[in-house]
Amino acid sequence: MSKIIIIEDDIYLREELVNTFVKKGYSVSSIPSFDAPEKEILNSAPDLAVLDINLPGKSGFELCKWLKARASFPILILTARDTLSDELYALGLGADDFLTKPCHPDRLIARAERLLQTYGKVRNLVQAGDLILDIDTYKVIWKNAHVVLSDTEGKILQVLLERYPAIVSKQDLSLVLWGGDEYVDENILQVNMTRLRKSLDVIGLRDIIQTVRGQGYRLEVREP
Repeated sequence: MSKIIIIEDDIYLREELVNTFVKKGYSVSSIPSFDAPEKEILNSAPDLAVLDINLPGKSGFELCKWLKARASFPILILTARDTLSDELYALGLGADDFLTKPCHPDRLIARAERLLQTYGKVRNLVQAGDLILDIDTYKVIWKNAHVVLSDTEGKILQVLLERYPAIVSKQDLSLVLWGGDEYVDENILQVNMTRLRKSLDVIGLRDIIQTVRGQGYRLEVREP
């Protein structure tokens, strides 16, 4: 069952949207407070976000940009603002679709289902900002460039992406790669990290992996 989150401050419209999706068999949640909605949205791990633009505190535009830099689910903008400039700006920030209120429920459901189907075909992608990794092939995509990594390089980058922006310890990486570091040469991780950096350098990303002295490694991804 696909999970949808409604990010709308009008309580009556929010309830209407929740009911619309629930009737179609979706699991639906919403944001009750807009003091700091970002963490709640990410923690809900939705398959789709329906996002208003005019929100208290951080605007829908800001939320869209922030979420697209950190998550891989589609965002459908649903707003009373109907100018072309608003639509183009939202799409430029990474929004996947743009609908204006009032919107017929059937149109909203149709657009939502299209996005869910489209993203359902690319479930094996992990992303941070403009950096995308296909974990089936270990193909790295950065803007208009790409490179294919070896299995070990790909696994390292996958862990760093999945835990971004947190620091990943050498012990955790060794556990993922070799089941632990008890019988592994202490230099082998550093050797593979050097190889990964060289591979990423081909698409201009050699310095994207930062060494945190005494702690491990983390990605330094510029937001789109």
